[in-house]
Amino acid sequence: MLQRTRIYKILSAQDWAVAEELGYSQTALDEGDGYVHLSTRQQVHETLRLHYPGAKHVRLLEYIVEEMGIPIRWEESRGGDLFPHLYARLNIGAANRVWTLGLDGDGIPQLPGDIDT
Repeated sequence: MLQRTRIYKILSAQDWAVAEELGYSQTALDEGDGYVHLSTRQQVHETLRLHYPGAKHVRLLEYIVEEMGIPIRWEESRGGDLFPHLYARLNIGAANRVWTLGLDGDGIPQLPGDIDT
């Protein structure tokens, strides 16, 4: 069976508008740090909770690492966890799936019900 490692990029509504115009993700955080911040399935909810409370129309983009053709670096970050980082442009057209997230009762962008399918 082929391995399918899923990773996720979160974009605010404003960052999504820029990405649509450019064709790739270009956020201030990523530009400042010199790489594209990504999350695993296990990390994405906490990233949404910490960095996107109250944010409407957040986009969640899913990528399959083995299909990207670009090396992902797994580097230590929050709490010692290894996070996927990309030292190249992240083409939004290469996403496997894209969702617009609604807010839960606490105002946190909610993961889509079909994320694990």
